[in-house]
Order: sequence, then C-alpha cells, then structure tokens
Amino acid sequence: MVVSGTLRMHFRDRDIDLEAGEFIIVPHGIEHCPEAVGDECHVVLLEPNTTLNTGNVTSDRTVHTLSRI
Repeated sequence: MVVSGTLRMHFRDRDIDLEAGEFIIVPHGIEHCPEAVGDECHVVLLEPNTTLNTGNVTSDRTVHTLSRI
C-alpha cells in the first residue's frame, strides 16, 4: 500500500503506477521490481510471517523469529 509518493511496480510484461492510497497484491512466485517514482515513496508491506526479510538468502541480517509490536 502506498502511503505517500508514487510507486512503479515492474513486471516482466508491464509496469503499474500506484499513487498514495492505492495498493497492489503480487501473487507468490511472480517476479516484480518496485521503484520509487520521484524522490521518495513510502509504503506499507504486508507479508506472511514465514517470509524472511532477506528473501531466499540467509545472512547475519536474516530475522528468523519475529517479535510482536
């Protein structure tokens, strides 16, 4: 969900621009590349708690157990 600014989501076959207040659902396994259009874009990401913050790479930055807010 875009909070402020403009987000361009690149897919293999198209690009989609999103403005503040809009959101997009990217299905599991679909290649995508988000890009801020302009100086900044603030977003809220919602993912299952099984999604690692580092994707499929494990490093010292990987969080395996999430804390509750």
